[in-house]
Amino acid sequence: MNLSLAAPSAFRGNLLVPLSRCTSCFEFDLRFHHFDGFRHSRRRWSSFKLIRNTRSSRRRGIACSVTEPHNDSDEKEKEADKNGETQPLEDSSEPSIPLPVDAEQLNKFSDENKDQNDVQNMDSQEVASGSPLPGVKPQQLDEAIKIPKEAIEILKNQVFGFDTFFVTSQDPYEGGVLFKGNLRGQAAESYDKISKRLKDKFGDEYKLFLLINPEDDKPVAVVVPRITLQPETTAVPEWFAAGAFGLITVFTLLLRNVPALQSNLLSTFDNLNLLKDGLPGALVTALILGIHELGHFLAAKNTGVKLGVPYFVPSWQIGSFGAITRIRNIVSNREDLLKVAAAGPIAGYSLGLLLLLLGFVLPPSDGIGVVVDASVFHESFLAGGIAKLLLGNVLKEGTAISINPLVIWAWAGLLINAINSIPAGELDGGRISFALWGRKASLRFTGVSIALLGLSSLLNDVAFYWVVLIFFLQRGPIAPLSEEITDPGEKYVAIGVTVLLLGLLVCLPYPFPFTEETLTNF
Repeated sequence: MNLSLAAPSAFRGNLLVPLSRCTSCFEFDLRFHHFDGFRHSRRRWSSFKLIRNTRSSRRRGIACSVTEPHNDSDEKEKEADKNGETQPLEDSSEPSIPLPVDAEQLNKFSDENKDQNDVQNMDSQEVASGSPLPGVKPQQLDEAIKIPKEAIEILKNQVFGFDTFFVTSQDPYEGGVLFKGNLRGQAAESYDKISKRLKDKFGDEYKLFLLINPEDDKPVAVVVPRITLQPETTAVPEWFAAGAFGLITVFTLLLRNVPALQSNLLSTFDNLNLLKDGLPGALVTALILGIHELGHFLAAKNTGVKLGVPYFVPSWQIGSFGAITRIRNIVSNREDLLKVAAAGPIAGYSLGLLLLLLGFVLPPSDGIGVVVDASVFHESFLAGGIAKLLLGNVLKEGTAISINPLVIWAWAGLLINAINSIPAGELDGGRISFALWGRKASLRFTGVSIALLGLSSLLNDVAFYWVVLIFFLQRGPIAPLSEEITDPGEKYVAIGVTVLLLGLLVCLPYPFPFTEETLTNF
């Protein structure tokens, strides 16, 4: 309810106090604004006046005159509403004795309607597009699932506090509430305190998130019912779909290591016996992929993160694009996310580099190996640099050289690790960039990476298929963490940066010519 006063709250509790100190007789005409919420009332307020007491000219009091609504005035109001105009209420000129209304009842009536308006405004408010909980899809929730008003008051007054997060305002959010305010102390410590109080008051009914608001980069707290965070179910069981993709990936790994079949893919089914020739290369690449996924699962077990079944993505160009692994629960913080995301590439790079070095050092088992042109090492800064360092003057432009096939197999494994280390979406690199620099920075990295891959796809078919896969399957956004404010430790930051740099070294070309002068200057 709105009064046409600058500060209506100043009159609460003082409406029947005699104004004995007033030196002149005066009259206020304080009218209530007309709105649809009061049309159901049997009576309406026609005037609110300071009236003079006829029995005593020295004391004055405040009373409200209440009159029955007239049919003609109601019709005028309806006509005025249709025309978009507000018609003022006319004072009754008929002589009548004003009925005094108790000030406490009036204030109680005003407060109740104010609370109703606040609840209506809160319910009708929509969630902004810059949501701090990305990845959580809007749901049609029953009233029983939404946080009731009584629980919100307990959250504000008993769960949050001056020592953790001082609430200044609140907004509705997907059946829950988004609290804005001032974070006190370290984010991790405050989160632990708030979570403990939340569990003491409500058990496991609600989930707390301590995040960064993308609109103003300030900390916000979000409390939502846990039932709204249940993972989605799929029509096809995960193990069945993952098994099907795995079988296709085994076929493409074998096919990739048989050059005779790559020139004519249709002839593969007529020459299945040739696939056995690609078995050694497929095993080496699959070993690197397996170590990569094992690193993820070991780190996830240590941090309490639950991972889904890995979906291996087949590729006829390089054998496989790696695996898509879903995180099935809410990760606690950015450091835990960094541990899980970086563990896979670190394990894959370690084994891949070891096998690559062995391939350059060990002679081919058959004495011939694989004959390649020296220019092939221009495709990777890391492989080209290691080849020039270990092969020396043997590596010259336009010269064919014989190398151990283990070099090619290990290189393929390194390339698969590298494309998964690209800082985009929900790839390992995207999760690492999120853990290192936060959500807003990771979104920018994703946009830049997809744009660069799009340009590269004009010249490289691997980049084309990879950017399509990222855009439709791995674009993100990354699901919210319980606490996204605290930065990871310096040791893990160094590991994450190392993974991103290794990915660049594998993917970027080697720009220097393979000549004797280059070796001397080096």
